[in-house]
Order: sequence, then C-alpha cells, then structure tokens
Amino acid sequence: MLKKEGEIRIPSGCAISGIINKTGECSINGSSIVKSIAHMHDRSNGLGGGFAGYGIYPEYADQYAFHVFYEDMTAREETERYLDRYFEMVNLSRIPTRKHPRIKDEPQIWRYFVNPIFTLLQEEQEEIDEKQFIVETVFHINTFIKGAYIFSSGKNMGVFKAVGFPEDVGEFYRLEEYDAYSWTAHGRYPTNTPGWWGGAHPFALLDYSIVHNGEISSYDANRRFIEMFDYKCNLQTDTEVITYIIDYLNRKQGLNYENIAKIIAAPFWEEIKRMPEAEAKRITLFRNTFASLLITGPFSIILGFNGGFMALNDRLKLRSMVTGEKDNIVYIASEECAIRAICPDIENIWAPQGGEPIIVRVNR
Repeated sequence: MLKKEGEIRIPSGCAISGIINKTGECSINGSSIVKSIAHMHDRSNGLGGGFAGYGIYPEYADQYAFHVFYEDMTAREETERYLDRYFEMVNLSRIPTRKHPRIKDEPQIWRYFVNPIFTLLQEEQEEIDEKQFIVETVFHINTFIKGAYIFSSGKNMGVFKAVGFPEDVGEFYRLEEYDAYSWTAHGRYPTNTPGWWGGAHPFALLDYSIVHNGEISSYDANRRFIEMFDYKCNLQTDTEVITYIIDYLNRKQGLNYENIAKIIAAPFWEEIKRMPEAEAKRITLFRNTFASLLITGPFSIILGFNGGFMALNDRLKLRSMVTGEKDNIVYIASEECAIRAICPDIENIWAPQGGEPIIVRVNR
C-alpha cells in the first residue's frame, strides 16, 4: 500500500552540534560532543559522521596538523615524498583508532605535524604567503595524488570523520582521549551525494571547519565562482564549497564574520530598503559584489575557527537550530535535546532567526 502524508517519517536530514568554552580553557572532553550528537541519532542514516576539535594539540600548537586518508600504500609514499620536499616533519603517526563493528572499510588514516621550509619556497616558487602555501599543498595532493586526501590542515585543531553514525565515529577515533575548548559535530543524512569517508562532515581548510544541515541549491553558482580563485572541489559533497567561501571572504578579502554572514545569508531586498542609508549601501555593495556567493536552499551551519565559532541559518530558517548558555559554555544544536543531554540545567536557550549569526569568541 502506498504510504500517505503523515504515515511515514522523513527526518529533516543531518544533525549538527557545537560546544565552546568562552574562556579558551580546554575543559571540554570529546565524550561530551559525542553524547550530544548521539541524541540526534535518527537524523542520520549511518553514511557519515564527524567532529572538529580546537585546542587538541597543545604540544604541537605551532605546527600545521595534516590529517590524511590513504587508499593504499602508493598514495601514502607519494604524499610523504611531496611533504618531505617542502616541509620539516616534526612528527608523524597513524591517528589512533579502535576497531568498531559498525565502522568498516576504513582507509589508512595518518597525521603529520609540519612546518613549511621557506628556503625551498623561495628557491622554487618565490616567497609566498604561508597560509596560501598550505592551501596550495592541500589542493595539489587532493587533486594530483590518486587515493590521498588531506581532510584537515589547521594549527592546534583536527577533524575526525568517517562513514558511520556519529557516535560510532567518536568511539572509533577515541575522542574521549582529547580535550578541547571547542567542538563541532555532524551526523549525516546524504540526499544527492555518496556516503564516503572524504564526503563526511566537517569539511576543513586551514583552521576553518564547517558542519552543515541542509542542501545548497546554489552549489553550481557558488562552485563556479570559487574555482575561479584556484579552489578545487574534490570531495563530492556540496558543503565543501562553504568552507572555501569562508576562506576566500575572511582570509583573502579580509571580511569579518558578521559581514560574511550578510553575504552568504544576505538580507532580502525588501529588508535592505528599510535599513538606514549607510547600512543599506554596505549590504547592497555586498549583494552586488558577491552575488555568486549567496547560499540558497535550506541550511544551518556551524563554522569553527581558531578562537571561536559562528552558527548561522538560511534567511528563511528552513532548518532547525537552537542555542543556549551555561556559565562560560555556549551550546548550539539542531535540537534542544542534544544540548540538555550534556547540560540539563541549560540557561537562556533560544532559536536564532534566519540569517542571524551567533558568533562566539574565546576571551584569551
């Protein structure tokens, strides 16, 4: 018999969660974010889960931490030859994991703590910006070395992701062994893209990381624009482009996160007409200059960065997101239950409006 409306439940797809300690103290154990995202189990379908932690590598805080998936030994050998050519290798090892009955077909998962070797850069490529070189390294390896994918490349932070339910992914990566001042998490329910290890969230570049609930109907326009500036979408999931948009607007264009929110979730023209003249001119300039970076379609995202995070809904608030506070801790999640699971006495809980950025920065 054909199922009718109301006879079958179709989740609104994906779950996101985030926690941050505003003091900057690394007091949040990885088990907390795993518990939070686990309470939204039914919003995922087992095809992707992941986490980003900030402040987790204090002993290597000055080095870039590359987390890499390898499909085979050949990919690893070629990648390490490339890294040895341009970087001082401070430490390298497999990322610690534990066998899990529901996490299967895992690739080789390695991490490298590295410093760029500037003498080689000057000799071979002329002197360039350090962060830009890291970005170019990521895109070179992900594009030209078959079977190798750098999926995390920031300082004192790291992404951990896999195919599986997020709580299983957290157990697989032994996240209870990490403490951070900020965590974000994602439970995936892919609709138009495959469930594979590289396509799980978060997506990261440098210290930026994105978890996303929704679907980007503007993906082609966003991708075509950002690829004009040498970004390469290699990971087969629309969310990847949001990370590169953030990097382009913040690092390259020098815009703050408040202004970035006005670009990717821009106010409607009717709303702009009601703004004070100076504000209306500023937002109109953004809309005209960065028209191709407007993200349309339903979304709620959490952007992690060194020193804070930003949560943002689409302009129509077509995806759920709530936030709350208790003492120095701020919580963001798709559902209130994910917050109360780890902070039963949460205070000041509310649902941000569409297009209203929630930006939290640590006080260090």
